[in-house]
Amino acid sequence: MADAKSLRRTRRERPLSPHLQVYSPLINMVASIMHRVSGAGLYFGALLFAWWLMAAAIGPDYFNFVNGLFGTWLGRIVLLGFTWLLILHALGGIRHYIWDLGRGFDLHTIDKLSWGSLILSVVLTGLIWLVAGLVGPLATPIAG
Repeated sequence: MADAKSLRRTRRERPLSPHLQVYSPLINMVASIMHRVSGAGLYFGALLFAWWLMAAAIGPDYFNFVNGLFGTWLGRIVLLGFTWLLILHALGGIRHYIWDLGRGFDLHTIDKLSWGSLILSVVLTGLIWLVAGLVGPLATPIAG
């Protein structure tokens, strides 16, 4: 009985929780982090979209002002980033839906889905902007 009490009082050295510096980043870790970051970034993009809609409701002069801001090189970079975040988050959602169906849990498929969502988001963003550039300018003034 004395031995049992002495074992309880001695503390074993427990391993510390590993820090991010210990792990080498795997593609599924990167895809998961990017999915969360893109979701947070979409809040900012939703505010910009709401601002654009409010400008359209206020009147043509203010709408042309907001469209002019979005038509600058900085505005286009922001819109390009918003487009990429939107597509990346949607593809990440599809990836998670596949997992919710109980499929794609083997390591090879996880890697393919992760790489696919990252690469396809860049390709689709490029295609959208290519088509938008071919169709017409982004900032078309409204007569008013």
